Amino acid sequence: MTEAAAPRSAAGSAVWADALLASFAQAGYQRSEPAILQPAEPFLDLSGEDIRKSLYLTTDPSGEELCLRPDLTIPVARDYLASPRAGQPAGFSYLGPVFRYRGGAPSQFLQAGIESFGRQDRAAADAEMLALALEATTAFGLKDVEIRTGDVALFNALIDALDLYPVWRRRLIKDFNRKVSLTDDIEQLTLKTAPGRNEYEGVLAALAGSDRKAALALVTDLMSIAGTTNVGGRTVAEIADRFLEQSTLKGGALPRDAVATIKRFLAIAGDPDDAVAQLRALASDAKLNLAAAIDQLESRIGFMAARGIDIRKTRFSTAFGRGLDYYTGFEFELHAKGNGAEPLVAGGRYDGLMTQLGSASPIPAVGFSVWIEAMTRHGQATSSFGAAQ
Repeated sequence: MTEAAAPRSAAGSAVWADALLASFAQAGYQRSEPAILQPAEPFLDLSGEDIRKSLYLTTDPSGEELCLRPDLTIPVARDYLASPRAGQPAGFSYLGPVFRYRGGAPSQFLQAGIESFGRQDRAAADAEMLALALEATTAFGLKDVEIRTGDVALFNALIDALDLYPVWRRRLIKDFNRKVSLTDDIEQLTLKTAPGRNEYEGVLAALAGSDRKAALALVTDLMSIAGTTNVGGRTVAEIADRFLEQSTLKGGALPRDAVATIKRFLAIAGDPDDAVAQLRALASDAKLNLAAAIDQLESRIGFMAARGIDIRKTRFSTAFGRGLDYYTGFEFELHAKGNGAEPLVAGGRYDGLMTQLGSASPIPAVGFSVWIEAMTRHGQATSSFGAAQ
């Protein structure tokens, strides 16, 4: 099945598809049509080995592992980096099939969206993504949707300002990004290790105060001597991280004042303007420098209002995250009223992705994906998209 035929055959009508793509083009976003067959490595590296069971994988004669694209953000980004425009401001739209094992649901489904690269005016670009995502919902007859937003950069700024051990910083940020229960993990990290000797006492002593690179080197050498590459299914990196955690715990648990500050931070939710006031109060009370991250949030809110987005109907939560490691700032989801789990549109800022994909220097990036299945379930396709702009 060709890319051009996919929207018509899957939806039965191309009215919404034509309207959606025309709107993206009118906003200045060029159509991108990445190859369906992609290198598997970027998806595995960025989403973790857990995604492997959802991918449709094959291997070429050279031994390179390939997959049918499970989403379109990474393929669009790779094409941009391989183009003469790499590093320059550029915007792309897309609509095509993606492939992912989903149990009882169809493994081939449509995804549309926008990716914007290279813009330095981050707050304005963030607001534009949310405004375009809201406009996209009108192609399906959805006029009133729930707007949920967050900003992982605020959490990262908080953890940096608390000046925690690097191992705690990595673990807490990883928990936040992957939607692991932060509350449970924080409680665990505040408990001091039991007295007495650990069977790895010598290793822990050697790692005390070291960084992750040193821990990886030591554990790699030890495992090489033992002639193994993993233990109980754990990789060298996972074992090194575990040893670092244990050696850090022996020097003291996560400080309780830091725990109280993190919990207060994660409880902030509601109106975005109120959230800004609460964040500034928290920073002042805890004597933490969060000004840059809060200023960016406040600037984004201003651009959102200028775009006609009703701030009073927008929910902001410091604990909101999309469960993907590559987001670095603004994150959002649009939901049908009363639908808690299934987003219609989802996206955010992922400035770190481009260097992970091979860019020699950082490139700002922000975008969103439209989940066509969810849209068609909750709305009705309409040809009046352009009138809503």
